[in-house]
Amino acid sequence: MSDTKQQKALFLQSKQGQFVVGSHSIPKPGKDELLIQVYSAALNPVDYKVQEQGIFVETYPAVIGEDIAGMVDEVGEGVRNFMKETEFTHGQFTNHGSAFQQFTLGEVDFTAKACIPDNVKYDEAATIPLAFDTASTGLYNSNKYGLGLTPPWEKNGIGMYSGTPIVILGGSSAVGSFAIQLARLSGFSPIITTASKIHEQRPDVIWSLVGKYTSGPIKYVYDAISLPETQQIGWSLLGQKGHLVLTLPALVQEEEGKERVAIRTFGSPHADENKPLCKGSWAILSEWLEAGTIKPLKCKVLPNGLEGIIEGLERMKKGQVSGEKLVAHPQDSK
Repeated sequence: MSDTKQQKALFLQSKQGQFVVGSHSIPKPGKDELLIQVYSAALNPVDYKVQEQGIFVETYPAVIGEDIAGMVDEVGEGVRNFMKETEFTHGQFTNHGSAFQQFTLGEVDFTAKACIPDNVKYDEAATIPLAFDTASTGLYNSNKYGLGLTPPWEKNGIGMYSGTPIVILGGSSAVGSFAIQLARLSGFSPIITTASKIHEQRPDVIWSLVGKYTSGPIKYVYDAISLPETQQIGWSLLGQKGHLVLTLPALVQEEEGKERVAIRTFGSPHADENKPLCKGSWAILSEWLEAGTIKPLKCKVLPNGLEGIIEGLERMKKGQVSGEKLVAHPQDSK
C-alpha cells in the first residue's frame, strides 16, 4: 500500500531500456516491514546486468538495487525496537523494496538487528548486504545454493574447519572479500586466494601457489568471479568429490570420473531456500560489525545522487571498478 507522498527514484523504463530519474510514491510499511530513508545505496554488477540482459524484473518501469543503508522513518505492524534507528538492509527487485530511491521498504528479518555501529559509516554499511549474503549462502546453505557447511553463527561453528584448505578466486572482489572473512571465521587453513586479474589468467601461477601452501587435495573452491577461465582453473584444482561454488552459471562438467560438483549460488535472502540461513546471519551481523569480526568494503561515493548511478553502472560494465564498491546518495538528487 502507498500514499500520495512522493519521492525521487531511478527507473529502468523498459526491458533493456534506459535509466531515468522520476517521481515515485513513498510506500507505507506493512507487517514486519520498515520504511527506510535511503542515505547510501551501493551498486552491484547484477544491477547493470538487469538492464543489459533483461533478467530478474518482469514489470516496468522498474526500480532496482539491493544494498541499502539509512534511517528508519516508520515501522509496520509487529515491528519493535527499530524506530528512528540507523540501519542497513538487503533490498529486493520490487519497486518499493529496492535501493535506487529516496525511501524504501526493508524486511525485519534481513535488516541488521542493531544500529549501524559508530565506527561504521552509512556508505560502508551499504557495501555489505548482497556481497555478504552471496558469500554466506555459497558456503553455508545446505540446499542447491551452497556447500552445506556449518555456519560460524551456529553452535561450535567458529573454527570448525581448522586445517582444511580452501581456494577463493577473486579475493579482491566484494563477494570474494566476504568469502575470505567467513572462511577465516570457519577456521579454514590455509586460505589461498587470488587478488589480481593476472593471476586469474595464469593457471600455472595458481597451481604453483596451491602446491606451495598445501599438499592435500582441495575439496572446496569458491570462485567469486566465475568467468569461463576462472571456472576452468577452479575446476582443475579440485580433488575427488570436490565442490566448486560459482556466482554465474556453470560452464564446467565432470568428464574425469572425479565426482566433482559445481554449485551456482544465489545471494538473495528473500529466496525461500535462503531465508532460514540468512535469518541467522542477519541476527548477528551488527554484533560482528561492531566488534570488527566482519569488516565492510572500501567504497567510493558517486556525485549527483540518483543520476550518478547511471554513470557508475557504465563504469562497472566497462571493467573500470576494482577493489571498491560504488555508492550513491539518493538524498542528494536534484
